[in-house]
Amino acid sequence: MGSGKRSLLAVAVTVVCAVTVLAVPGTAFASPSPTPAPKTASPTAPTTAPDLTAPPATNDDLEAVREKLDELYHDAAVATDAYNAAEEQAKKQSAELVELAKKIVEGREELADLKDRAGAAARSQYRGGGLPDEAQLLLSDDPGDFLDGAGRVIQGQRATNGLLGEMTRTQQDLEQYTRDASAQWQKLENNRKARATAQKTIEKQIAAAEKLESTLEKEEKERLARLQEQAAQKAQTTWLGTGILDDATTGEATAQGTRAVQYATAQIGKPYVWGAEGPDTFDCSGLTSQAWAGAGVTIPRTSQEQWRQLKQVAVKDMRPGDLIIYFDDASHVAMYVGDGTMVHAPRPGRTVTLAGAGSMPILGVVRPGA
Repeated sequence: MGSGKRSLLAVAVTVVCAVTVLAVPGTAFASPSPTPAPKTASPTAPTTAPDLTAPPATNDDLEAVREKLDELYHDAAVATDAYNAAEEQAKKQSAELVELAKKIVEGREELADLKDRAGAAARSQYRGGGLPDEAQLLLSDDPGDFLDGAGRVIQGQRATNGLLGEMTRTQQDLEQYTRDASAQWQKLENNRKARATAQKTIEKQIAAAEKLESTLEKEEKERLARLQEQAAQKAQTTWLGTGILDDATTGEATAQGTRAVQYATAQIGKPYVWGAEGPDTFDCSGLTSQAWAGAGVTIPRTSQEQWRQLKQVAVKDMRPGDLIIYFDDASHVAMYVGDGTMVHAPRPGRTVTLAGAGSMPILGVVRPGA
């Protein structure tokens, strides 16, 4: 092919590599093994104009673009999971903070009431001549009054001790609630920062992918789409070729599993948007969590927590409604619908769709509601 188009595409891939490596803030949201930019590469656009008459990129060139796009969108998915996890934690911490605030208000009201009662007791003592009940008892000449007074003294002592003890406990509770609220506020602030960091990572990865795709001509984009489809079909064929489903003991979906599948498939055609959980847009775990919520089952919001918390089942035993977790870092999730097919929200720029269950590397299968 002509050197102009090839060099332009190579520079574009190199620039994207360099930008995305610099964009990743740390290992928490980075790809397990990001591709570093070659030391000789310069992250600047070529000074000479590209050769617009050069032949289109070869399939090898487009394959390199496809692999880089997969990497970029995978890293965006990892960051999306981190964003969703921080968002869920922030919701819980906000709710806990509200409850702590209510307890602090109630505790202060209770403490004020106890102090009023203690003040009333002190005023009552003052009106009695300023003498303690014990002294007034000893000055009584009437035996009956003495016996009655003895009982009142004991009751009064118990009441006073109880009042003081209750004030102490209430004060201690207030101090603990205040410390807990401070800790929750700090956690909330940390999660806010985590969400902001993840959001920046997501946006940079997606922007880098879009920049790379923008270097392609219309015909090259169409060929790239065919290459992506062929790669998915090849992976699915290879997966089925292992005989994984030949001896499958796939059972019938439960009533809840059927409702979850119906919900998920009803969303086909709706756009992928990171962090979204419906009703008009979804990310991968937003789709699966909402589908099962529609079936009356609450499951974790993120694909990584779905993998960690839900019951794992063998691939050969999966049934419609089960969730298939993809990649070693559990960064993607789909719902099995039967016959080797799944429904999922793939990535930015795509819509909810059906695809081969083996079109991506499977980590395992989990079963909600088990």
